[in-house]
Amino acid sequence: MGKILDLKTITDYRGSLSVIEKILPFEIKRLYYIYNCNDEVRGGHRHKKTVQALICVAGSCEIFWTNGKTKESVLLDSPGKCLIVNPEDWHTMSKFTPDAVLLVLASEYFNADDYIDEGY
Repeated sequence: MGKILDLKTITDYRGSLSVIEKILPFEIKRLYYIYNCNDEVRGGHRHKKTVQALICVAGSCEIFWTNGKTKESVLLDSPGKCLIVNPEDWHTMSKFTPDAVLLVLASEYFNADDYIDEGY
């Protein structure tokens, strides 16, 4: 089941810097970001193999996920907060603020055969 990680963040008078180093449970093979979202729900799938790390680097959005037994949701509203989504976690992303930018780091390269669209 997915989990929230608090990223190491260093803050001083110049601003904040969050670090992703030796904390992810996978090697990053793909990186993409989602932005300019409207009121539509995104996602609505799980994976056979891919693990993902979701970070809302600007604005906020809500992530819902379930492994078929447990259901959870979280408001990603800080670039210092990272949600790990495991392959078995069917997930959706919604309630994007107009300025939201959701960064996704993935363990695998894109492969359409890795996607499972049916929920639990």
